[in-house]
Amino acid sequence: MHRITVASENPVKLKAALTAFQQMFPAQHFEAAGVSVPSGVPDQPLSLRETMTGARNRAENARAARPAADFWIGIEGGIEDTALGMTCFARVHVLGSAGLVGLGQTAVFYLPREVAELVRAGLELGHADDRVFGRDNSKQANGAIGLLTDDVVDREAYYRHAVIMALVPFKNRALNW
Repeated sequence: MHRITVASENPVKLKAALTAFQQMFPAQHFEAAGVSVPSGVPDQPLSLRETMTGARNRAENARAARPAADFWIGIEGGIEDTALGMTCFARVHVLGSAGLVGLGQTAVFYLPREVAELVRAGLELGHADDRVFGRDNSKQANGAIGLLTDDVVDREAYYRHAVIMALVPFKNRALNW
């Protein structure tokens, strides 16, 4: 049984990580546990660089907190203002016990102006979504992507695909990474 430590206690991130491993390695068995660790970046990362740093720091801090695991995963959601509007995305950083590292990123989408204005005013994206859409704790459910797509893509699927991308080096160990 391979042990995965996810640098979050959010059930959406735990499910995304476990499902990604099960899909990529169907002949193996995994268990996932979460641990709350700091990201070292603001609660709402405001750039790709901050988001990447947060994901890496979370994975490294998860490894420090739970060194007996086989894999450590940091999933960090971020936003970035562009000339066309505010974009939303997440980065994934996977550390393996053998020293291998994998990186992944979700698709990028634009946030509606109402949400973007609240984030610019200092709200974390999840809180801004809750306010605009009249929800409570949407970041532990379908998140912005689920709210905006009527759950055609929910937050778990959104993260799962990024974790799968981060597992590519682990799936293809014979290649040089």
